[in-house]
Amino acid sequence: MFFELKGKDNNSKARAGVVETDHGLIETPIFMPVGTAASVKGVHQTELTNEINADIILGNTYHLYLRPKTDILSQAGGLHKFMNWHRPILTDSGGYQVYSLSNTNKINENGVKFKSHIDGSTHFFSPESSMEIQRKIGADIIMAFDECTPYPCEYNYAKRSMHMTHRWLERCKTFLNENPEHYNYKQTFFPIVQGSTYKDLRKQSAEYIANAGAEGNAIGGLSVGEPAEEMYAMTEVVCDILPWDKPRYLMGVGTPINILENIALGIDMFDCVMPTRNARNGMLFTAHGTINIKNKKWEDDFSPIDEMNHTFVDTFYTKAYLKHLFSANEYLGKQIATIHNLGFYMWLVREARKHILTGDFTDWKNSMVKQMDKRL
Repeated sequence: MFFELKGKDNNSKARAGVVETDHGLIETPIFMPVGTAASVKGVHQTELTNEINADIILGNTYHLYLRPKTDILSQAGGLHKFMNWHRPILTDSGGYQVYSLSNTNKINENGVKFKSHIDGSTHFFSPESSMEIQRKIGADIIMAFDECTPYPCEYNYAKRSMHMTHRWLERCKTFLNENPEHYNYKQTFFPIVQGSTYKDLRKQSAEYIANAGAEGNAIGGLSVGEPAEEMYAMTEVVCDILPWDKPRYLMGVGTPINILENIALGIDMFDCVMPTRNARNGMLFTAHGTINIKNKKWEDDFSPIDEMNHTFVDTFYTKAYLKHLFSANEYLGKQIATIHNLGFYMWLVREARKHILTGDFTDWKNSMVKQMDKRL
């Protein structure tokens, strides 16, 4: 992987860059649609490419390991070929999903024992097995195995967990050094900063991760229920330490406003299920605020879904029609809303990039935050 900075904002730490992978270029800042189980819910790969124009998507190691299973992906030639997606892919390590199964998992120095959400069968993830699975999945960017702590989290637990995550990082690096890529292209490895919402731990972890010398770095554990102000504070601490010349990925974040505020702090990459999950519940994000398309007020509104026309659905369908689809529980409604939301997210980060390169990002960002913080 190669990362090149193309410009920065005059009044913030926002920056624009390009990540080069063997499956194509990624212009940053970027949002990655979440394709949990080899599919971004409700969206064809052609729509991801031609309408939403996603530079990169995210796959989930935990879910892909359980279904369709690693051997199937290996036989297919990797996730790119299996799902017929020819642009870059990032996989998380499975650590967050193990965290979400906290009632059924057991964590120790060796790794994590957990039960499948599908059939209750018992499985074990270690730093080594997570790396092996991600090698076989074949993502362009793979993540270190870490423990994602909950919020709130006691200081001593967060400290122990952080140090274990650092030890796991060394085991991940050793495995990768001893086991080359499974396919004929390169995979890039990102370690993860942890430390909950404790400034001293975040600083210590960021310094450790920065010294690891990886080609990119990630920040985890800041999308688990903490107030936005604490997220921003921890992100600022970490970004002040992580190398300027390497991409920074804030995992699991977030709302459109979260994304803009974190771009201003120096974050380059984001992922979140919010645009797709909220779309399936009838929530549409726009530059002027959020629409609940299920509300009665839209049943006779024959204006386009979004006159800014980020994707074809925005002007091809009306609000009244989309409201009808949700009322009738037609799945097409969820598909339309999903395409709209992903198109909006992609527009938002690309518009941010334009303003970073022209040097007026901060003024634009502040204006957008005010506009988007409305219920329409």
